[in-house]
Amino acid sequence: MSRPAALSAAAAAAAGVAALVAALLLLQPENVGPGASLSMAGTEALPKLREDFRMQNKSVFILGASGETGRVLLKEILEQGLFSKVTLIGRRKLTLDEEAYKNVNQEVVDFEKLDDYASAFQGHDVGFCCLGTTRKKAGAEGFVRVDRDYVLKSAELAKSGGCKHFNLLSSKGADKSSNFLYLQVKGEVEARVEELKFDRYSIFRPGVLLCDRQESRPGEWLVRKFFGSLPESWASGHSVPVITVVRAMLNNMVRPSDAKKELLDNKAIHDLGKADDPLKP
Repeated sequence: MSRPAALSAAAAAAAGVAALVAALLLLQPENVGPGASLSMAGTEALPKLREDFRMQNKSVFILGASGETGRVLLKEILEQGLFSKVTLIGRRKLTLDEEAYKNVNQEVVDFEKLDDYASAFQGHDVGFCCLGTTRKKAGAEGFVRVDRDYVLKSAELAKSGGCKHFNLLSSKGADKSSNFLYLQVKGEVEARVEELKFDRYSIFRPGVLLCDRQESRPGEWLVRKFFGSLPESWASGHSVPVITVVRAMLNNMVRPSDAKKELLDNKAIHDLGKADDPLKP
């Protein structure tokens, strides 16, 4: 075997091993603490709750709308007609040609100088943060910069700008004490955002996100294929379709809650995301 071929094979093998290790980590039991399980009583009232929410004419911002979850979240928000104003905050303007997106506002910011763009975070009632990258794409330092520093600074500006309900997309197994960098960073940012004391703070910890990424991530593709080959009842404990995550986020949002902090694990996301079919306006 030639040297380039050997290196290619080694890289492929390494990617496979990394993917399997990630899968094994996700298979470990997760202790998410009190408040993680949501009672499904009253889910039949969701259509009425959505209508009540629409009548409040609230404003929302989305961070990370160029990613898989953010893109689906934006589409679902517009289809359900939940907000009077929708704003995307990102490092570049997205091409949104369809008629349904004509009233979407876009704020282009430099995440390295977010204080200069504080106005982009002002006047929103609800915020969704789906920001994230990978260590492979950005390196260890870049990953921490995006998944911790950018997220935390954005949350700080959102709080100062009047945001009442902040929703954070995290990960199954997030733990600031973890020896695994990805889970450690996710756990750390969860805790630090909590310190900002939003009126309502909802954390979503899905397992492997099942989607077809526009961006190529071979390791994730292998893990998704792995879970896709398993019985649905078993795989659902450790993976979840992106659309289910998004609907869980929105179904949770329209349900009144006195809790300052809500932590939804993979099972709660499945339950709430499949509570009913969203009522379109």
